[in-house]
Amino acid sequence: MTARSTPRDRRRDVTFVKDPAHWLNRLSPDEWISAALGELKRAEEAYGRHDVRAGLAGAKRAAGMALNGVLILHPNEAWGRSYVDHVQALSTDEAVPELVRVACKMLLEAPAPGSVLVGLRSKSTDDKVLEAARDVMAHAYALVKGAKGPRDQGTKEE
Repeated sequence: MTARSTPRDRRRDVTFVKDPAHWLNRLSPDEWISAALGELKRAEEAYGRHDVRAGLAGAKRAAGMALNGVLILHPNEAWGRSYVDHVQALSTDEAVPELVRVACKMLLEAPAPGSVLVGLRSKSTDDKVLEAARDVMAHAYALVKGAKGPRDQGTKEE
C-alpha cells in the first residue's frame, strides 16, 4: 500500500484461483493466515524450549506468512517476495498503522543468537518478539477479512 491509498480504497473484487506452483497463490488468503498461526505456535514452542534462533525465525515467518494473505488481495511489488522482505517494507510504510511499523522494526532488530553483540535474553524479551509478530498478524488478518465480499467466501480451484 502506498501513502495515497488505504485498505478500504484498495478493496477489489478479487476472485482467487489456487495455483500450487505459484509462490503466493499456492494458498488462499485465509490459508495463509492459518499457516501463520501454525508458525506462530511453533515459534512460541521454540522459545519455550529456549531455542531463540528458531523462535525468532518462526516469529518473522509467521508475520510474513500472514502478510502473504494480504498480498493476494492487495498486490504490492514494494513488499518483495520473501517473508522478511514483507516485514522490512512495512517497517517504513507510512500507510500502515504506527503499531504495525514498530512491530515490524522489533522483528527486524531483534538480535539473533550468535550475533556479534551478546545480549541478555529473558522471557520478557522473547514475549516482545512474539507480541510484535501477533501485531503484524492481526493487521494482516484485519485486511484479509475486511477485503472479503460476497464473491470471496471460498476459493475457486482450477
